[in-house]
Amino acid sequence: MKHTDRSEADRRKLVNRLKRIEGQIRGIIGMLENDAYCNDILIQSAAVNAAVNSFNKELLANHIRTCVARDIRAGKDETIDELVATLQKLMK
Repeated sequence: MKHTDRSEADRRKLVNRLKRIEGQIRGIIGMLENDAYCNDILIQSAAVNAAVNSFNKELLANHIRTCVARDIRAGKDETIDELVATLQKLMK
């Protein structure tokens, strides 16, 4: 299995983003449990979607700068195909 060595600061930054998203999801669950107005829930859901997209953009940028660049320098051109497949999944 592949892995990525991240600095503690980078790891903490990404984990903190996900924890904020987790909190937003818990908030939406609470809204549903309290029969909040549909439109209000949808707005919160859109905010979660934007937060996940932002997380993905940051992780993708880091991936290209580190893993992809390293593999291309090492002659591992299959990494480009992997990146293209990942981008296609992200853009569905």
